[in-house]
Amino acid sequence: MTRVKTKQAAGAALALASMLALAACSDPGATAAAAPSSGSSTTAAGKTFNLAPEQNRVKTSVDAEAAALVPAAIKADGKLTVVTTGGSAPLTLFATDNKTLIGSEVDIAYAVGEALGLEVEVLPVAWADWPLGVESGKYEAVLSNVTVTEARKEKFDFATYRNDLLGFYAKADSTIGDIKEAKDVAGKRIIVGSGTNQEAILVRWDEENKAKGLEPVAFQYYDDDSASTLALQSGRADLTFGPNASAAYKAAKDGKTKEVGTLNGGWPLTAEIAFTTQKGNGLAVAAQSALNRLIEKGTYTEILDRWGLSSEAIKKSELNPAGLPKK
Repeated sequence: MTRVKTKQAAGAALALASMLALAACSDPGATAAAAPSSGSSTTAAGKTFNLAPEQNRVKTSVDAEAAALVPAAIKADGKLTVVTTGGSAPLTLFATDNKTLIGSEVDIAYAVGEALGLEVEVLPVAWADWPLGVESGKYEAVLSNVTVTEARKEKFDFATYRNDLLGFYAKADSTIGDIKEAKDVAGKRIIVGSGTNQEAILVRWDEENKAKGLEPVAFQYYDDDSASTLALQSGRADLTFGPNASAAYKAAKDGKTKEVGTLNGGWPLTAEIAFTTQKGNGLAVAAQSALNRLIEKGTYTEILDRWGLSSEAIKKSELNPAGLPKK
């Protein structure tokens, strides 16, 4: 039986796998390359996910205006090479053949490439390898839950395509109301990943509550996702708090949990996920144009809906927006 770790033992706690593995404002792909999937499709709670190699992706047509913005060097070979670090459904994972990359990030890459009139190749890499690969021009872009930060803007250009969200999830039949602010978590037993951005937020909220005389949060840390799932379903925990994308996918897949609140991953600031390119080569400008066209046509919404991520949709792609500040 997996042991619950107390808050005092947080420093020794292992990061939660799967659902909590992607810290919204930290390196999401620290586990390098995507995890294999277990079935061709999964149906629960009215949602079907196609996990087969044959994806039947949402198609789009070439947008002449966006295509005209593609840098000459990339247009010359007609190919857009995108990398992703994977490891967490529904962002990037391997299909049932254990070799074909699929997921929302992959779909976005193909849609942008098609809008730009380019052939798309998506490759798996370790999180530590994409910065040098993109900076050197070995890869044209990375789509891997990369958050815009001021430090990264010194080396890369960004075209945003998704909100960076954290999510509070409860058991499907829970009576817990909306979690919107600090007072809403007072006295709750909450599963969170040790050393993550979400833990830091929760600690701040807890300190605020205690200063007001409210009940403290009972922090819970688990060795793996199956143990945390069991704790929530058995009633030993009230909530999980972690990256929204993986939690939303899991909730749609098995119907055993529900979202009771979201928070921007950069709280109290705003964090955004972006199509990340070599600085100054012009590709981000073309990608932004393509993304905005995909948003206008509804293709973008179809892609996010396909993977249960409609809550993270943006209304407009921004080029190099204000990023999270340097630490």
